[in-house]
This record gives sequence, C-alpha cells and structure tokens, in this order.
Amino acid sequence: MGACLEEKKIIREILRLKKEKNAVILVHNYQNQKIYQVADVIGDSFELSKAAAKTDAEIIVFCGVDFMAETAKLLNPEKKVLLPEQSASCPMAKMVCGDEIRELRKKHPKAAVVSYVNTRAETKAESDACCTSANAAKVVNSLENEEIIFTPDKNLADFVRSKTSKKIISWPGYCCVHENISPEAIKRMKSKRKKALVLAHPECKKEVLGLADFVCSTSQMISKAKESKAKEFIIVTEKNMVARLRKEVPGKKFYSVQAVCRQMKKTTLTSVLDSLKFERNEITIPKEFFAKARSSLEKMLEIGA
Repeated sequence: MGACLEEKKIIREILRLKKEKNAVILVHNYQNQKIYQVADVIGDSFELSKAAAKTDAEIIVFCGVDFMAETAKLLNPEKKVLLPEQSASCPMAKMVCGDEIRELRKKHPKAAVVSYVNTRAETKAESDACCTSANAAKVVNSLENEEIIFTPDKNLADFVRSKTSKKIISWPGYCCVHENISPEAIKRMKSKRKKALVLAHPECKKEVLGLADFVCSTSQMISKAKESKAKEFIIVTEKNMVARLRKEVPGKKFYSVQAVCRQMKKTTLTSVLDSLKFERNEITIPKEFFAKARSSLEKMLEIGA
C-alpha cells in the first residue's frame, strides 16, 4: 500500500511540474507500463519523431533510449531535451559509425546511404536519409539511386530488399532483442494459438518473418489489430508492446514472445521526476554533426509513413 501511495505522489508531482515548466513527455512503446501514466504521447520511433517536430513545449522529456532523445534534439535545436536515464542506450545504434559509412561510400560511390533512425547523430550526418521500420521501404524507393547502403540493421535491410528492385548493401548490425527471437518459439506459440495471427517486427530474422501473417512496425501492429477480424494475435517484438495493444485495442487477445529490451526498462517514474525537476541529463549534439543529421531526419519525415 505504501509503495502504491508513493507512486501516486510521484505521478502527481510529475504532472504538476510538466504543467509548470511547459514540458511534454514522450514515451516509447517499449517502456514500462507505469511510465505510460505520465505520457503525453506514446508511440514508436516514427510517431515520436513527428510529435517531437510538432511540439510547442519548452522542455521535452524523452522516455526511451539515447538515439531517440538525440532525434528529438535534432528536430528541436532551441528546446531543452532530457533523457531520464542517461545510461539507457541502444546497442545497435553504436554498431556503425561515421568513419565506416565513409569507407562504404568509397567502395560504392553510386550508392545513397539510408540509415535506420536507430543510430547516433554522427551516423545520421553521414546519411542521405533516415528511416524507421514503418517507412524504410518507402524511403529507399523514393531515392533515385539504384544502389542503397542500408545501415545498421541487417534484418531490416533484408526486409527492405524484398520490397524493392534496388540493390541493397547491408551492414551487419542487429537489434539483440529481435535477433534472439527464434523461429522455434513462434512455431510453439502458433501450435498453441491456432487462430491467432502473427504480427512480427521487421527487425526479426527472415526465418521468423517467414512465419508471420504480417510484418509491421509497432504502430502498424495497432492499426492491423484494429482493422482485422481476428480476435487473437501473437506479437513478435518487445514484450511491452502487448500492454500498449491491450490498451488501444480492448476486447482482443494479445500474446507476447517475452522478448525484453533491458535498456528501455531502465526508465522509472523516479528518474522521470528527477530529470524534470532538476532538468538533468540534457541532450547535446556536436555542431559538426547537427545540420547534416537534421537534414537526413527531415527527409524521413517529408517522405512519411
């Protein structure tokens, strides 16, 4: 009971400070459900990027991982962007750097570079355009180049390759959460839930995607669940997406593969409160990367989902 009362007190204080400081709290789908309670916007990388670009708030509190907060800063250079947990970091975002992209360009001089939004600002600055899982194929197909260097996610690159006639030159990065989801696990779940549709995230291996009824981003999973006549769904992505789906699509059943992003789970209500109260963990981006990185993000938003 004491813990519950303390939690409510923290939530009230966050909401009070949010109003007092003209702050907005952006929360990624993979965050703990408790963080949803203080969110202004809950969504995937693309939805949150759009929200960050449109906000009138003076302070953006980004409940996610480092590259997401960097994205918000790139789109809002004049605003203060805070990351509640400074150590919340996406391993995949660090699997490619600017030097490596420059080397790839030398080997493939006719290629354009498309980088997943799950990258650091330095990588975005070396890219012609960014993309999210929701619009990766659309971004690639919008470019005139017939060769595309796609970084850093090899699995998303494989998925895009199936949606384009262009030559895709992929980088061997991956999301450890989705990479560890096995085809065998999906087969076991399908054998128990024979009526369930399988919705899989394109960061999964192609062997897993081959078992899916639909391959979609997390925002697209919500749309698909709402539109479908099916009543049951196996959700092949980070486990907290099931909480979001149950919230958005009541009356249907959702089953998780129990994949956990531990970096996303670092954010707590206390760290959100401390970050907002003391304006801690402000995101800064080196000037030499800023303009080019922002340009690649604007290209992504311009193309849309």
